[in-house]
Amino acid sequence: MSRQAVPRANPAARDWQPTDRLAKSAHAPSYYAHSAHAAPRRPPLTGPVQADVCIVGAGYTGLSAGIALAEAGKRVVILEQSSVGWGASGRNGGQIVHSYSRDLDVIEAKHGRAVAEPLGRMMFEGAQVIRERVASYAIDCDLKDGGLFAAVNDSKARGLVEQKVLWERWGHPGLTLVDRASEVRKLVGTDRYSAVLVDPTGGHFHPLNLALGEAAAFESLGGTIHEGSGVLKIERGTPAVVHTAQGQVRARQVIVACNAYGGDLEPKLASRSMPCGTQVIATAPLGALADELIPSDYCVEDNNFLLDYFRLSADKRMIYGGGVVYGARDPKEVKSLIRPQMVKTFAQLQDVEIEFGWTGNFLLTLSRLPQVGTLAPNIYFSQGCSGHGVTFTHLIGRVLGEALQGDTTRFDAFARLPHHPFPGGRLLRVPFTAMGALWYQLRDRLGI
Repeated sequence: MSRQAVPRANPAARDWQPTDRLAKSAHAPSYYAHSAHAAPRRPPLTGPVQADVCIVGAGYTGLSAGIALAEAGKRVVILEQSSVGWGASGRNGGQIVHSYSRDLDVIEAKHGRAVAEPLGRMMFEGAQVIRERVASYAIDCDLKDGGLFAAVNDSKARGLVEQKVLWERWGHPGLTLVDRASEVRKLVGTDRYSAVLVDPTGGHFHPLNLALGEAAAFESLGGTIHEGSGVLKIERGTPAVVHTAQGQVRARQVIVACNAYGGDLEPKLASRSMPCGTQVIATAPLGALADELIPSDYCVEDNNFLLDYFRLSADKRMIYGGGVVYGARDPKEVKSLIRPQMVKTFAQLQDVEIEFGWTGNFLLTLSRLPQVGTLAPNIYFSQGCSGHGVTFTHLIGRVLGEALQGDTTRFDAFARLPHHPFPGGRLLRVPFTAMGALWYQLRDRLGI
């Protein structure tokens, strides 16, 4: 566990101290925004300031990197166009799932052992970073241990066996395959799954409260966050100058950590990725029924290509997510899209009230691998977690912290991965990807 640095004074924090609950208009109308801890409103950037590092984006990547750098004594300023955790970091399913969106065997087959090996050594570290930060900074985010990967039929169950072998090969023992119906139901109370793979090092949490807790940790180390400070331009040079509507940050180094919410700030990055939407719902509190649905209180995701994922909140709501909307078009009615999937898993929830429904964007890459690299010698970026962002963002934040302090060994392991644009460019990336998804959706329905 990393040692917590001695907090340094933050003048901005002294001048800006309101602790009212997050304005509901500042975040998606989600259960997470509804149940978020009180947090300060951080003033926008005005005028010129100087920093060692300027980070664009106050999501998990930016906050994780900010903490790593602030712990090392760096002067760090984070610029956020909306508010802390406003994007995917405050809207996701709240699950700790190891690895990357593309499995290591695929990476090794395509790029070779030399490329895959350092990635394999890091694929379980992101969860460690989360737990270390929660413990070191006493972050209250309802963190619980335990996760399940579920298979809907025997064919999909063979995929769980392969996953167990693969993870054990890369140094992650402790997975248990459960394939007796009676034993499966002791973990998740449904007849939908023929087998589950139990990962005691998985887990779940309140994602927005984790982001808010990490922001407070960063500020306790002397870091500064400016909300309502969308970046208009990053001027190359030494130092680089990061421009907002009302101010500028002159910094020796810059990290671009916008992920799916970067727009056209850096067209080179936008051309190599595609925003996609995923939907989540939250029921009314279920009381004793909740313990019948998930007796283990573990988080669950199936191993379909277009997967479902679900868990119980601290107040016993069912948090259920799934589906993909290519191009990040918000569905008109999230509840109607997700309820049928939830009921397919738990018929007992047919008539249960759904109190919240929301969507959040993640960034998809053609390879399904994260894109990490530099735009200039002193301008770094990370994007494109492709749906596996919770653990990767925390890992890469630490890795970026290492790189900006001169040790690029682990950063280079990701930077050497190729970054390809989508076929057909930005105009055709959505229809081409959607057609591919339809093929995999058909395979899921056929149980292949």
